[in-house]
Amino acid sequence: MAQDWGKRTKLVHHGARRSQYGEVAEAIYLTQGFVYPTAEAAEARFVALGEDEFIYARYGNPTVAVFEERIAALEGTEDAFATASGMAAVSGALTSMLRAGDHVVSSRALFGSCLYILEEVLRRYGVEVTFVDGTDLDQWRAAIRPGTKAVFLESISNPTLEVIDLKSVADLAHAAGALVVVDNVFATPVFSRAVEMGADVIIYSATKHIDGQGRALGGVICGTRAFIRGVVEPYMKHTGGALSPFNAWIMLNGLTTIDLRVRAQAASALAIAEALQGDPRLARVIYPGLTSHPQHAIAAAQMDGFGTVLALDVAAGKEAAFRVLNALQVAVISNNLGDARTIATHPATTTHQRLPEDQKIALGITPGLIRLSVGLEDTDDLIADLRAGLDLAN
Repeated sequence: MAQDWGKRTKLVHHGARRSQYGEVAEAIYLTQGFVYPTAEAAEARFVALGEDEFIYARYGNPTVAVFEERIAALEGTEDAFATASGMAAVSGALTSMLRAGDHVVSSRALFGSCLYILEEVLRRYGVEVTFVDGTDLDQWRAAIRPGTKAVFLESISNPTLEVIDLKSVADLAHAAGALVVVDNVFATPVFSRAVEMGADVIIYSATKHIDGQGRALGGVICGTRAFIRGVVEPYMKHTGGALSPFNAWIMLNGLTTIDLRVRAQAASALAIAEALQGDPRLARVIYPGLTSHPQHAIAAAQMDGFGTVLALDVAAGKEAAFRVLNALQVAVISNNLGDARTIATHPATTTHQRLPEDQKIALGITPGLIRLSVGLEDTDDLIADLRAGLDLAN
């Protein structure tokens, strides 16, 4: 029956486990270990876990298991493994499947820490990594070869919001026998159609929209049961990147409202983008929901919405962008996203500041670029706040 439930119903009820007390809210099982009734029972559990059986919190926990089941049901995958952070999910998914001599093709426009995993960590251990312009299918076609083990991409890139044609890339990858690994944070679990588009492994930073209120770190890897339990779990349980039960409980509570929050935030993001498009103080307004966006048609085809993040490129450069940021009264300056609060970030000097200047230019991370993660405030207040800041741009 649960498979027939609508998305919002799954977000409230799927995977729920109640103790003998019949609690309404999910219980938090703050334990690192579990007691066995007999030595024989302990031996049997280490041989093979039965349903709802656990050994150690690094391997699994009842509260974490509910979160894993619920996010897998939302994403439409067979299983999921919860991790300590979004980057633990990225590094765990890639490192667990790759070894020296393997070949990976990745889009070039990535979050700085993702670039570090691919450029530094994987290459350090003998994995060959080829970077391409994610929006250029000819580059994907040229780079993917027989024996390529995986392709990696952000479905919407951070921070310039390029949208990759996921279905076409997946078709190219699968023809070569490669797995498609997608960091899907900007698309959000609410708007995601990644499974339908051909993604094999879908990664989220639960720190973002899933918690959505700036409280806790977390991540999750979604995929087939064989991949999650046969590849990811052995690696993660031995290397220690598991999600804590308390953070899993926070994420579960975040899931109950994520659909309502993300849809409201995306509606505000579109309204802000439309209101500021054409402002002479801005060189660009970047949002996949605008028809002016180069990949607007692709975004419309492969997602059920356009996300909660937009980018504003202040024409007069860094100092003007800083004046805009410092004038904001509603939005706050921080480097997170997907929060109930609107957050403004200057990528060139924060999240992507370690990139060489030529890479920033190639990726469109200009000195004037501001990434805006739209929250739940009144849309008119946000527009007025931004316009007041822009008044100081020149």
